[in-house]
Formats: sequence, structure tokens, C-alpha cells
Amino acid sequence: MPFVIGLARSRHATEPPAGLLRRSGRPLALPSGEDAVVVTDPGAAVDAVLRLVRQGGCTIGLGAGPLDSRAGGPAVLAAATALAAAARRPGRLAVRGVQPAEALDAQAVLTALAALVARRSPAAWAAVDLLTAGRTQAAAAAELGVSRQAVGQRLAVGGWDLEGDLRPTAARLLARAES
Repeated sequence: MPFVIGLARSRHATEPPAGLLRRSGRPLALPSGEDAVVVTDPGAAVDAVLRLVRQGGCTIGLGAGPLDSRAGGPAVLAAATALAAAARRPGRLAVRGVQPAEALDAQAVLTALAALVARRSPAAWAAVDLLTAGRTQAAAAAELGVSRQAVGQRLAVGGWDLEGDLRPTAARLLARAES
């Protein structure tokens, strides 16, 4: 089953997030004309949402459910509804799906993840990016020119371990919201 991620760009955004969104899946337009993308994996949906949050400057609506052959259906309607709801939510992120309770659970976890990554410092992002690319903390420390303890502190303050716990939880909840 697919997930549709819709976004509306903020007036204050410095760069349009649509290009980043398109790299995540198959492009689509919501009935209201906003940019959207279809992804088939809940983990990929979580990744795409968090990349958009990191970039900033947009409102994100995630819809979970089936698509019909004309790229419409419950997932598209859920994404449009989520996007409208996100404009009124903290973090400007909302999830809607064919299973409403599970979608709200996924929304709670994704909102917590979004808050975590949105307040991460540039130093913490540098460490996270290196570890995500497969480096060890020691290798990241050498590349950043800091101690291994400094990298560990950046990861701790940036919520790296908590993000690692919450990502699969968010993906499982999204999977439940679509079925």
C-alpha cells in the first residue's frame, strides 16, 4: 500500500522543498495543486518526512491508504486532509489514513521525531551525517577534528539514539494506518 506525502511551502522558505520530495518517490499533485510524492514503504515515508523537516520551510501532510489507477483514492484524500490539518498543528506535520487511530499514533511519533531533528545543531548534524554514512564515532571524530567524546556528546544532545528508536516505531505505525 502506498503513502502520499504532500507539502505546502511556507512564505518564509528559502528554497522550494519539492525537488527533495521528488527524489523520495513518484511525483503526484494533490487535488488542491500542492506537490506530493507516492512512496510504497513506510520507512521511506519516515525518511522523506524527516528530510523535509530538516530542510524546513514547509507544511507536511502524510496520507496512508490505497491508490486507484488514476493516482487518486484514499491515500491522496488522506494526504490532502493531513496537509490541511498540518497547517494548524505544532511542527506543521499531520498524518491521516484509512485507520484513523493508527494514523494519529503515527502522527504523534512523527511529530516527536520532527521536533527532535528540527532542533538539532549544525555540529550534531555533522556527526549524525557521518554516522549515517557508515562511519564509526572514532572515524567521525577524526574527520571533524574533535575528540570521540565530543562526537558522542553531539550525538547525545542531538537525540541520535532516540531517533534510532523512534524511526522504526513510526514506520510500524504508518504501516498499520494504511491497512
